[in-house]
Amino acid sequence: MWGQSSRKDDVESGEQLLYPAMQESVELRWSFIRKIYTIVSIQLLLTIAVASVVVTVHPISHFFTATSAGLALYILLIITPFIVLCPLSYYYQRHPLNYFLLGIFTLALAFAVGLTCAYTSGKVILEAVILTAAVVVSLTLYTFWAAKRGHDFNFLGPFLFGAIIVLMLFGMIQIFFPLGKISVMIYGCLGAIIFCGYIIYDTDNLIKRYTYDQYIWAAVILYLDVLNLFQYLLTILRAADS
Repeated sequence: MWGQSSRKDDVESGEQLLYPAMQESVELRWSFIRKIYTIVSIQLLLTIAVASVVVTVHPISHFFTATSAGLALYILLIITPFIVLCPLSYYYQRHPLNYFLLGIFTLALAFAVGLTCAYTSGKVILEAVILTAAVVVSLTLYTFWAAKRGHDFNFLGPFLFGAIIVLMLFGMIQIFFPLGKISVMIYGCLGAIIFCGYIIYDTDNLIKRYTYDQYIWAAVILYLDVLNLFQYLLTILRAADS
């Protein structure tokens, strides 16, 4: 527990508390952080496993891309995560229903990732995985280091939100008016930079601002940050490889 004398010593020495949001127990906050990273790790392992099956078992990808039933199912997989987020936002504190909904959310995205990778060379996928892992670990360690020294990244929120709007508009322009390989690479670079910022921003929120009952939401957000970073790095490498 944070004792009165401990807080007083911190104030008198001019040092900031490592986690301003948790005045009661450092151990409880670290337990909360470990729980979130355990959930995210399981989500990522499940995504890798499902995506690997989709990529290596060619009849699966053929069914989704070459048949009308498969195309309809693919569209359903795309919208399923958005549908699941609605009940998840209401039942995120109700165990084990929250984990069940989180599993559906993760499986749907895992299939979508697998279908995205199905027609990409293994070399490009491996490069994207290695880059994603290196960037996520580096940015996470940096954010924890910066938070320990009192730095705050809450100011990034409005800038990242504005950047996402620009990225979405850029993507819509690309759909209706394709601008070529260079513009695809620029789009991928912008997306990768934005989600690097989101990894820092959301990790900082995880350390300082999320309450203990928001572990499901924190896991979902971090998982989406990693997944989006991977997708945009894959876009860059696939355009360069072509």
